[in-house]
Amino acid sequence: MTHAYETGRLDLPFVGIATFGKNPYQPDWTRIEADVAFLGAPFDFGTQWRAGARFGPRSVREASTLFSFGHAGAYDHEDDVTYLDGVRIVDLGDADIVHTDTERSHANIEAGVRAILAAGALPVVVGGDHSINIPCIRAFSDQAPVHLVQIDAHLDFVDERHGVRHGHGSPMRRAAEQTHVTGLTQLGIRNVSSTARDGYEAARAMGSDILSVRQVRRLGTEAVLARIPAGARYYLSIDIDGFDPSIAPGTGTPSHGGFQYYEVLELIDGLARRGSIVGIDLVEVAPDYDHTGTTAILAAQILLNAIGRIMHHRD
Repeated sequence: MTHAYETGRLDLPFVGIATFGKNPYQPDWTRIEADVAFLGAPFDFGTQWRAGARFGPRSVREASTLFSFGHAGAYDHEDDVTYLDGVRIVDLGDADIVHTDTERSHANIEAGVRAILAAGALPVVVGGDHSINIPCIRAFSDQAPVHLVQIDAHLDFVDERHGVRHGHGSPMRRAAEQTHVTGLTQLGIRNVSSTARDGYEAARAMGSDILSVRQVRRLGTEAVLARIPAGARYYLSIDIDGFDPSIAPGTGTPSHGGFQYYEVLELIDGLARRGSIVGIDLVEVAPDYDHTGTTAILAAQILLNAIGRIMHHRD
């Protein structure tokens, strides 16, 4: 495949309609023909503090156009690999969000993920707050079991608080209850969050392996990967606040002491080599707090590089 800009329009990043990576838009979820399908989940009614992640999918799409210069894939000189070459990606638009109705909104997200899985594509879902992981994981109920790998500052293991069970403090608890989730690896967990000590005890009792950023660094990437079941199917959930706010300030609950970009990319690359990543969500990008746009650019960059490595290692 030759560079698209050798013939026809230059089609620079700042022109046209902002689909994810400027890939084709497919509004008909019964006609998904792709290796990867991007779905927006602009739901942020599960937040407890600063809202605004409903605008995350739009900001990540706009940022992703930076990586659409018409090349045939993305060449990485360190790996000497051209990632994404020939990978078919479509943008399905957003799941319909019904304001204040969590159950209907989550059901619409779940329907979108199920449509992607039925088409045999890799679902890449961008939120929205972290509660959107709940319908994403439910959508895998008729698939082979998955091991959930979470990159996050917060454990998100609250069972119930004032009757709320589907907020952004509960998705990992809801995931651990699913019979098709075989276990959880929770990386980057640090500082204060809505999960108290009893939540940590419950998480470990239900099969979670919890590591802070400092513990991950002390162990090293290979030792961390060795703790994750080999040859498994992995669902990857990335909360943007897993990264340090020095590079990802645009989020509702920033937490200092977070990961840097290459630490997460190397974990994802190792995970894609160790087994098969079968689903991704990335959540909590809130552009109102992202004054330079660097958080959305980070989100787009980590997603595109993750997709490239997932597809390359599958081949």
